[in-house]
Amino acid sequence: MSMVISGSGTITGLSAGGLPSASVTQTNIAAGVASTGPAFSAYLSANQSLTALTYTKVQFDTEEFDTDSCFNTSTYKFTPTVAGYYQVNATIGFDATSVNPQWGGVAIYKNGAVVRQNRVTGNTYTSCAAPVSSVVYLNGSTDYLEIFAITNGGTGVFVSSSGQWSNFSAALVRAA
Repeated sequence: MSMVISGSGTITGLSAGGLPSASVTQTNIAAGVASTGPAFSAYLSANQSLTALTYTKVQFDTEEFDTDSCFNTSTYKFTPTVAGYYQVNATIGFDATSVNPQWGGVAIYKNGAVVRQNRVTGNTYTSCAAPVSSVVYLNGSTDYLEIFAITNGGTGVFVSSSGQWSNFSAALVRAA
């Protein structure tokens, strides 16, 4: 017997137990379709010093949300559990009231190597913010992301205004 759905919403031809599951997980969805995959947003809760001309891992220690517990606030790494393509965003604010960062940079690192980076130039004693954004493939098991920052001026200080200046986020946009 075939299953029929009438215009009034009545279903005929379906026996009890005919539906495999009432819940739909990412593994039950076709490849290339995102559902409730991992997403997080974290920020820097206090200023962090930099050494001039040295990439330094940013210590994003406060989560705004983390849907699948994939961001670690101790190692500052995002390691998602679903393979796919992730929209990744980060912004680093450089505070020029304590130093003069004539330029500041931010980089997305995947498994310890740079995948995208951006650098901005500020005026003398003017704060500046460097954003970076990219779609990055992650395998859902061992791949991880981190954010690093660099400045040319003495000891740089990140601005930590409740995530308004220095933040890191990622979300699944397409499953593999």
